Amino acid sequence: MTASKRVVHVISHTHWDREWYMPYEAHHVKLIETMDTLLETFENDPEFRSFYLDGQTIVLDDYLQVYPEKRDIIQKLCDEGKLSLGPWYILQDEFLTSSEANVRNLQIGHRDAAKFGPISKLGYFPDSFGNMGQAAQLLQQAGIGTAVFGRGVKATGFNNRVEEGPSLESPYSELLWQSPDGSTVLGLLFANWYNNGMEIPVDPAEAKGYWEHRLARAEQFASTPHLLLMNGCDHQPVQTNLSEALRVARELFPEYEFVHSNYDDYVAAVQAELPENLSLTRGELRGQKTDGWYSLVNTASARVYIKQLNAQNQTLLEKVTEPIAAIAHQLGKPYPHGMLQYAWKTLMQNHPHDSICGCSVDEVYHEMKIRFAKSMEVGKALTTESARFISGKIDTSSFASYGEAAAPLVVFNTSGYEGSSVITTEVEWSHRFFNQSEDPIEIAGIVRARTHGRGYLVNTAGERLACTAEDLGVRFGYELPSDKFRQPYMARAMRLTFETGTMPAMGYSTFAWISSEHSGELEPTSLVKDDRTLENSLLKVTVEEDGSYSLYDKLNKQQYTNLGHYENVGDIGNEYIFKQPNGDIAITTKGVKASSIAIVEDTPYRATIEVVHELSIPASADEQLAKEVNAMVEFRQRKAGRSSELAPLRIVTRISLEQAGKGVRVHATIHNQSRDHRIRVLLPSDTKATNHFADSIFEVAERDNVPSKEWENPSNAQHMQTFIDTHDNNRGLTVAGKGLNEYEVLQDGRNTLAVTLLRSVGELGDWGVFHTPDAQCIGLQEAEWMIIPYGGAEERFSAYREAYRFPIPMTAFSSKMHDGELPIEQHFLKWSGDGLAFSSFKINEERGDQMVRWYNLSGSTTSLAIHPDSADNSYVSNILEEKPSEQIANTVQVEGFKIVTIGIPSK
Repeated sequence: MTASKRVVHVISHTHWDREWYMPYEAHHVKLIETMDTLLETFENDPEFRSFYLDGQTIVLDDYLQVYPEKRDIIQKLCDEGKLSLGPWYILQDEFLTSSEANVRNLQIGHRDAAKFGPISKLGYFPDSFGNMGQAAQLLQQAGIGTAVFGRGVKATGFNNRVEEGPSLESPYSELLWQSPDGSTVLGLLFANWYNNGMEIPVDPAEAKGYWEHRLARAEQFASTPHLLLMNGCDHQPVQTNLSEALRVARELFPEYEFVHSNYDDYVAAVQAELPENLSLTRGELRGQKTDGWYSLVNTASARVYIKQLNAQNQTLLEKVTEPIAAIAHQLGKPYPHGMLQYAWKTLMQNHPHDSICGCSVDEVYHEMKIRFAKSMEVGKALTTESARFISGKIDTSSFASYGEAAAPLVVFNTSGYEGSSVITTEVEWSHRFFNQSEDPIEIAGIVRARTHGRGYLVNTAGERLACTAEDLGVRFGYELPSDKFRQPYMARAMRLTFETGTMPAMGYSTFAWISSEHSGELEPTSLVKDDRTLENSLLKVTVEEDGSYSLYDKLNKQQYTNLGHYENVGDIGNEYIFKQPNGDIAITTKGVKASSIAIVEDTPYRATIEVVHELSIPASADEQLAKEVNAMVEFRQRKAGRSSELAPLRIVTRISLEQAGKGVRVHATIHNQSRDHRIRVLLPSDTKATNHFADSIFEVAERDNVPSKEWENPSNAQHMQTFIDTHDNNRGLTVAGKGLNEYEVLQDGRNTLAVTLLRSVGELGDWGVFHTPDAQCIGLQEAEWMIIPYGGAEERFSAYREAYRFPIPMTAFSSKMHDGELPIEQHFLKWSGDGLAFSSFKINEERGDQMVRWYNLSGSTTSLAIHPDSADNSYVSNILEEKPSEQIANTVQVEGFKIVTIGIPSK
């Protein structure tokens, strides 16, 4: 610490949780009051210099929605430097929103902020429940050199509790934060939380004690003479008498300089006087060197149904709608920038940390489900329009030899990876349009008379494919032409299920349903070996009497046993934190005979075994829990146990193996009638590894199996995005999920991967008593995962690609017979690169260029080759999609753990 005069930077702000312990609109009303007061304060007090709008532009969206006429006042304040906007659209939970959602959040935040003036170039993470390891790289690519955060590094406890002791990860509130690729930013930790300067007294007697305490606390961690005092807190009203309070402070403490500051000035002052001995923190900030209770990781399993909807919505927009729209754009269709931004904004309104984390009151989730539905309806409509446009340009005349009975079907793979999948879709043919003067019953009879519900499926080569067809009969449909009134019709329809065969990584293949009375039968084949065993060329899965299953990797000659036991324990915690009752013994399905085991699907392309478990578990916690919750007994001090009253728990598990499958797919339906408990599926890996890997934000993060010595929480649950993996040199096991974000690696001698399927709790937690009965998740719940065995460390990236492909659906569009400029199968983006993960394919709004993103999963430099070679004007961009002056060839060297965005000018 230098001997120069200490400067106290007081930054006015409010941390605005858009919804939390009240529904959105209740918070919205308070936001309007707060913003009105802020504008009045700026007008009436010339010494009130600045206010920080929490790093999120949605605050202004919500205000201007009510008072659009005040936009000019906001603009004037931005022009005067009193308000700075961005860099984010919302303050997200980084681990529960996808890699691309984190990027869109930054892109939209920058775009909205730029409409008012300079963008706040500050990586603001005030209350994220842990921070992503690639944050420094993302920020650097966006031109941001400083990050501010409140959690993840040991210096503070929950909220405003400063930890004591020598084992702090950083001795200062200033540190260097480095991503795996080496990108580094200055990190500023809220060592005394973001409320350490709230409600500053004007009365001298009160002010003296206030400042003595807070200045000492700030000096405890500051590495420079510049002390940060945050004048605000959650939904904190503006301190309208702040100027007077600072005048009092200057009189009481003349040895300090008190400044009503802003982040730009504060960061510049700190950077000018930083010491050389700042600590370096690498990668994820997850509080692993704390006691483990207030890392808040169990928000990953609160209201799992919300995480599942979010995963479905994100996947639709970034892996289906955007790439199909980008393909259509290449062929001449305008890219729907405005509608996509609307869909993303609607989705991201569910991404603030108290929203997506599941730690709000029930009313919040009623509205979130509506937002998910709205965003997905837009995504589906845009996908359909793009697919229709592309399909209209495909030459399907090669199917003309089958006559009018042929119904072409275009299937799109937009995962970025080649592969085969079993899909279920519908085709229509023999359309008969009608108008108001015609009788629909008569029209339906005409279609029914000239069609029938049998036939067969062919691929692009004219080969017959195994297919399960369900006749849906003659049904009503309609088209909405862009140049005339709606067109109703009747048509024959079939529901088809079949395996596609290997599909282009980013493209389509065309099939045709041939309506025929004499369809003929293919030579029967089956993946069923006996009533409990399924087998394809790569894998063999056998179900045991207790409903668990063993998996044999035929290629690598590795056996995995006791997979799929279910574990149930009590939970007397809250939406933030899991807490198993003292002395609680887990109830498992291990060794308990399943109620039934049966083959329920047997086709050449897929076979399925259904297992039913009928258990009895405690109906809830005992009566003590309600008393402890209402008395605000801290969860660690609770003595509640589980009730002696029992309730049925029925779990129906479907274990499926596809003909070309490289993993086993599992779907569980959980009939939950109990409260205050948790259900996990246990998947022993039997690897010898001491660490494991979890899919995270633009990386597969390496994590230790055993937490640090400071960790006291009996549970070491952690976040994942799509999958969790453990491997050694000879064997590996990757488990991918759909909206399953919490796992734990058990220290049971088998490195068992325990994935949380359901957690039922009845209170929000935190600072008050907020009952959340909907968080008990009573009723029908579902979960879906995939188990991918492989041969060990050398093969892990191949397993990861299968895991990334797992949640991404193929898109099928029922087309018509016509000529066209496109072939019946087409690749629109071919690429290669060892160790690279595909992330996105979209169109840049300003230039109309194709923007494609990958990230390197390994620490070694790898070569990215983009085909065809005709894209010779491509360039390396950044996550903001800015265009540099230099162009590149079609091969790019991607350094270890780098995120690379390639721009390809559209032709």
